[in-house]
This record gives sequence, structure tokens and C-alpha cells, in this order.
Amino acid sequence: MAIIDVESEIAGKVWKIEAQVGEALDEDDAIIILESMKMEIPVDAPEDGKVVEILVGEGDPVEEGQVVAKLEV
Repeated sequence: MAIIDVESEIAGKVWKIEAQVGEALDEDDAIIILESMKMEIPVDAPEDGKVVEILVGEGDPVEEGQVVAKLEV
């Protein structure tokens, strides 16, 4: 099994954390929801895997390209 980084594609603020550590996700399942320019934008799992770590908390600012979670695939 490999650990991959999940990066934010935009800058914004973490509005809601959708997934929990240890949870199995399918490709395109939402991990977190970002708020940017009054829009809610999901950060999705790039492939099937299990959440190993969430690196941000609700309300945290996030930069484009920032690693927000790690998945075991």
C-alpha cells in the first residue's frame, strides 16, 4: 500500500470536513469542503483508498497546492 498526498486545487477556507481518519473512500468522494469566493468547493479523493490523516481543521485557511489529507491506496 502507498500513501498519497491530497492537495487543494484552490485557495480558500475549510468549511467542513466530510471524511474521518480510517474511513474508506471511493474515487471522487469528498474529503473536505472549501469555501472560496462564497462558493463551496469539494476536495475529492483522487482514487479509492483509506483516509490516513487529515491535515487541516474546520476554519483553517488553505493555499492552492497545499496538502490537506493523506490517503492509503
